[in-house]
Amino acid sequence: MPHIAIIGGSGVGSLDIFEQQSELEVETPYGQPSDKIKILKFGDLEIAFLPRHGSKHTIPPHLVNYRANIYALKSIGVDTIISLSAVGSLKEELKPRDIVLTDQFIDMTKSRKNTFYEGEKVTHISVADPFCERLRTIAAQSNSIAHKNGTYVCIEGPRYSTRAESKLWRIMGADIIGMTLCPEAALAREQELCYLNIAAVTDYDVWAEKPVSSREVIETMKKNIDALKLILEELLPKISAERNCTCKDALRDA
Repeated sequence: MPHIAIIGGSGVGSLDIFEQQSELEVETPYGQPSDKIKILKFGDLEIAFLPRHGSKHTIPPHLVNYRANIYALKSIGVDTIISLSAVGSLKEELKPRDIVLTDQFIDMTKSRKNTFYEGEKVTHISVADPFCERLRTIAAQSNSIAHKNGTYVCIEGPRYSTRAESKLWRIMGADIIGMTLCPEAALAREQELCYLNIAAVTDYDVWAEKPVSSREVIETMKKNIDALKLILEELLPKISAERNCTCKDALRDA
């Protein structure tokens, strides 16, 4: 079974760098994942792929079953997750079609199940550095990633921000904005998985005085797919099964 998984939009799973082999339907104690897990072939590697919003993009960001998704991937043997996200830009220098390697997040979500620990055991897990440094070091070598650091503010959605909110996120120090990173990243840490987020900028958020259009986001994201394809082609062969990072021991001092 694959030890690497990709969570992203439905278009990623159909990239011509992958050959689909099979699908797995996985049940979890937290309900159904977003969709069946596709097992893809990339050279000699097997890769698990899970479309975050479902194969037909029918699940809005605030209703994604993040716990079931993370649990399902771990249950089939995944220890490394590459998360692909579409984001808005909060900085002039982060232009549409730029790729950002996220290194921090600000969680502004309101109603999501954000932990596996709700009952017998109280667990406080460290997410001071929420993304796997081993994976970030490898990904940063790609020339296709224009920005090697970026703070992602995650909002509840499914609506976009007001102008006042967008300006607030900029004051808070966020660089990009999206709706899906939280609680996904923290849940991966609770399961001691290595987790990397690669964010594709689709638009300037409304601080730039231009309302965000869903059509604009979709059209730019289609163009971003080519860049993400190049990054995955570079990144996947470099990810060793040996995890010489702290992610695998995240619960030791929790």
